[in-house]
Amino acid sequence: MALNSTKPLVSIIIPIYNGKSWIDTCFEAITMQTVISSMHLEVAVCEDASTDGTLELIERWRKKFDELSISLKIFKNETGKPKGVGYAKNRAVEVSTGDYLCFQDIDDIMLPHRIEIQYRLAKDNQSAIIGGRFKRKPENSTERFVRWANNLYLEQLKIQIYTSHGPTVIMPTWFCHRNVFNNVTGGFSEKGHGTPEDLLFFYSHLDNNGDILRTDEVILNYMYHPAATTFSIKQQTIFEIRVARLEKIILPNWPAFTIWNAGKEGRQLFRSLNQRFQKRVIALCDVDEKKIGRKYTPYDAFKRKAKDPIPIVHFTEAQPPFIICVKLVSFTKSSENNICNNEHFCLQDMTNGVFEDNLKSLYLKEDVDYVLFN
Repeated sequence: MALNSTKPLVSIIIPIYNGKSWIDTCFEAITMQTVISSMHLEVAVCEDASTDGTLELIERWRKKFDELSISLKIFKNETGKPKGVGYAKNRAVEVSTGDYLCFQDIDDIMLPHRIEIQYRLAKDNQSAIIGGRFKRKPENSTERFVRWANNLYLEQLKIQIYTSHGPTVIMPTWFCHRNVFNNVTGGFSEKGHGTPEDLLFFYSHLDNNGDILRTDEVILNYMYHPAATTFSIKQQTIFEIRVARLEKIILPNWPAFTIWNAGKEGRQLFRSLNQRFQKRVIALCDVDEKKIGRKYTPYDAFKRKAKDPIPIVHFTEAQPPFIICVKLVSFTKSSENNICNNEHFCLQDMTNGVFEDNLKSLYLKEDVDYVLFN
């Protein structure tokens, strides 16, 4: 049956590898969308060489989708070897036909109004990635991350992009016009396992003067579990990408700056900087009385000698701009004093809000006087 050209076509992009246990709940939520009668929906899947019967279960949904006039497009990786999330997203986009792309992970559940709300915003902002607020499941999982992501101001969506949290709108809530995808050369990185393809795409989108927006409504149940792809990405990989971005965008505009943290994280950042930018660091600042008044003397392994020492000062005596490296959160083994996510991991607030109070006391402007690199 020919599509009614007056109805917009939205393609739901889903990469899947061994997702059998999540398919029914994910697909059922798609059939509950409020726009089924007013839009054409298309589910575009890349089945990335699963070994758990994923493909067979996807095919079982074809009849149900047909009954609701939802198209199902499947790209099958038949090499016998999974090629990663970036590859799977690109292949799913390639087989899709919609003007709008709604990205969805198989282990997450979209709420009934998701596509209606995000399409309304995307049709008037065709150069923007549209994110949305979300609920974490289980509900006590990664509480500080959830608060951060759900409560950023609109202007912060393009500012707080150097933290270890990743993109300021989480990938499973992305919705955009197809032009957004087409404008990023090569789409998502296909380097495979351990590559933060969403962060790399996010940065490339910003480099193309793309916008970042977010709906105020909660549109997704975002599942937390130890098998999630997120945990396959090494923090060092993300750290190096963030440093490269910092050196490309921020530091060329700062003739001198202070690193806020004289401990492990601040020193790690200093050592990771290009020597050109190391020379611009005028101080490290801290609140630890054992560090204040001392000096940090970095070592040049190549020349086998110490570099010029850097003073450590109290944060109230430090000169902006700052790169703030204060560690605000950590994941630890379960203990009674932490906020437990599940039987394996717990979320620990490292400063109990003290850092935030200290920062506010200086009356600084974010993205002018400081950037967060925590």
